[in-house]
Amino acid sequence: MPNDDETLAHPEQPRFLLSAWLWAVVLFVFFGAIVAITFGTMQRGSSYEEERAKARAEKLKTAEEEWNKTSSSYGWVDKEKGVTRIPIERAMELELADLQSKKPAPAGPIATPAPAEAPAPSTGVPQPATSPNPASAPPVAAPNSQPEGSPAVTPPQRPIGTPPPLGGKKAAPTSPSPPKG
Repeated sequence: MPNDDETLAHPEQPRFLLSAWLWAVVLFVFFGAIVAITFGTMQRGSSYEEERAKARAEKLKTAEEEWNKTSSSYGWVDKEKGVTRIPIERAMELELADLQSKKPAPAGPIATPAPAEAPAPSTGVPQPATSPNPASAPPVAAPNSQPEGSPAVTPPQRPIGTPPPLGGKKAAPTSPSPPKG
């Protein structure tokens, strides 16, 4: 029987594995090398941004020179198709002369569909008769066709006492009723 003092002094322990420690050290060194390479290749400081700014300025200068060259000279865009370019100032002069030679013509009425016949409300007030012929009606501007700066067209008002249209259907336009006297 073994002595109790002997088992306490040398308990059974797994052997120290030198190869496992070596692998751990190798992995740490490998990871350190990857980090060093990554940070070593990065651009540092403000010189990187300065270089990018210089490159952008050079590209802008080149683009401006090319634009000035093409916008102020005559040349072929596609010789086979007969497409040329002319200076912008000359194109504006030609277009202005062309527009001045044309006489402006008034716009014709916009064709609008005839409103659906709706039963007249029985309010006891006579309603003005509507013309079934849309050609005899005054021209009506289409929505969003007003030139900028002109007063907006207001929609026709409903007579007092008539309910608003139901179900999203638009009621036929009516003129306001005359004042009761």
